[in-house]
Amino acid sequence: MKVSTRGLPALALLAGVALAMLHTPAVAQEVKTIGKFRDWTAYTHDEGGNTVCYVATRPEKEEGNYTRRDEVFAIVSHRPAEGARNVVSFIAGYPYKDGSEVSVSIDGRNSFTLFTHGDAAWAYDEDDTKLVTAMKAGGRMVVKGTSSRGTVTTDTYSLMGFTNAHEAISNACP
Repeated sequence: MKVSTRGLPALALLAGVALAMLHTPAVAQEVKTIGKFRDWTAYTHDEGGNTVCYVATRPEKEEGNYTRRDEVFAIVSHRPAEGARNVVSFIAGYPYKDGSEVSVSIDGRNSFTLFTHGDAAWAYDEDDTKLVTAMKAGGRMVVKGTSSRGTVTTDTYSLMGFTNAHEAISNACP
């Protein structure tokens, strides 16, 4: 499996997503909302003169025996200037265990393994588009990961509205 490095520079974008979803005024000027599509929201962001488009959502259910956890998100992004499309990532709200992998399942059928770095997990390059296709066809997505302290978490996301949100960013970032 090839580990993607294209998502690593996106850490700043992911922080921007978190702030945008919290509606902080400073970020509101930089991140523009394309639209809200049921449980997913589509955004654009200017990064050094290049447009980045992404969809994001929060889990509808978070499980795990943790004492503290920051914001949690699922994100799919397009970065046309870099030739990157359908980059799937998750922000856990805690640092993942070093070298750990995250499992993602769609409706209990389609399963994917993601690699981790810090508090983020990314799909492998060859799985990005497959995962997005499964997300479009699915209703629920379950993400399981392990924190640096060994706590296992399970986050359940609704996929309602994902297809329309994804179409919106695909039109905004052709």
